[in-house]
Amino acid sequence: MKFKSETVAIHGGYETDPTTKAVAVPIYQTVSYAFDSAEHGAALFNLEVEGNRYSRISNPTCDVLERRVAALEGGIGALSVASGQAALHYAILNLTSVGKNIVSVPQLYGTTHTLFAHVLPQLGISARFAESDQPAAMEKLIDRDTRALFCESVGNPAGNICDLEAIANVAHKHGIPLVVDNTVATPILLRPFEYGADVVIHSLTKFMGGHGTTMGGIVVDSGMFPWKKHVDRFPMFTEPDASYHGLVYTDHFGAAAYIARCRTVCQRTMGSVLSPLSAFLLLQGIETVALRVERHVENARRVAEFLRADQRVQGINYVGFEDNPYHQLARKYLGGRACSLITFGVRGGYRSAAKFYDALKLVKRLVNLGDAKTLACHPASTTHRQMSAEEQMKAGVTPEMIRLSVGIEHIDDIIADLDQALNRAGES
Repeated sequence: MKFKSETVAIHGGYETDPTTKAVAVPIYQTVSYAFDSAEHGAALFNLEVEGNRYSRISNPTCDVLERRVAALEGGIGALSVASGQAALHYAILNLTSVGKNIVSVPQLYGTTHTLFAHVLPQLGISARFAESDQPAAMEKLIDRDTRALFCESVGNPAGNICDLEAIANVAHKHGIPLVVDNTVATPILLRPFEYGADVVIHSLTKFMGGHGTTMGGIVVDSGMFPWKKHVDRFPMFTEPDASYHGLVYTDHFGAAAYIARCRTVCQRTMGSVLSPLSAFLLLQGIETVALRVERHVENARRVAEFLRADQRVQGINYVGFEDNPYHQLARKYLGGRACSLITFGVRGGYRSAAKFYDALKLVKRLVNLGDAKTLACHPASTTHRQMSAEEQMKAGVTPEMIRLSVGIEHIDDIIADLDQALNRAGES
């Protein structure tokens, strides 16, 4: 029976525990798992049979989380890890090697840019940043050593919406996968696999967890990329792996070759493990993600309308407005809805923006997003501080920009706090 997303978010990946009859997902707080025999243990380590052997590789609580998010995204499988950055790191490392490159849009979360621009090059992997998020701009940078295209479905904090279908067509034309960070949109608003994406990542810390309590990340595999068709670019999936007695991932795991290798090579050897307790807490958040996103979206619309009509505000980026350059893409990919990430400037420049920021009372000043609470951030001095002024501008960050992640409080209270802070910003 095929369920809707709201139902999958509550029930996906779990059936009542056969031993205890527990309805809630148990927390399997264990490091190891007993083998039936030496032969059984050897079969587990050879990947010949399914089962748990060590919680750095798999855990029953984490397994439910992985199955649930994979079902929400429409993927074949998933790997949960300790943070969104770990998910991004593994997703890229699983595709690349020394001397290879990836091509990315310029509108990125600040730490993603740091990983691409400064950390990956130390490993011999280069990241090429397109001049824009247009598919043609990305295609110009592809060569025989390119191993992936990367974008954020909805940019943080730029708020741009990537034309996933067109970018996926470019990627597949050149025999490479498209990796998409779907953190801001969530699978409630957008499922990138439906538009040709091959790998999706999330910072579960954000909207999926939704309560600002628990860090986590996940890599989701569509199971659709034809690795065997592109053996020259991706031999790691189609040739024997010496670390697993010559196992060939595409032969053994079929369509799930990518996520299986991500687990056995990246997670097993680098160990950015999600704890069972964190998996349990993230599952609690995911149960209500559909309801929360609905309220996030409605509150964001009301806040955007308030800010747009206010003379104290200088410019607002909200794709829900028809004159926004990404509005038509919002109609195509988000069903006409706009995410609850809004950026705007306070009239008077940087100093007025700082006064506004300091005057907030209900709205929390921090760098997280996707919380049930309304959150404010000054990207130029925090999340994108490591970038040059030119890099910040390409990423859509200006000195006076305020990023709002609109929460699910009563809309009147959110607007009242913004109003009083704008008054303080306008004081001489």
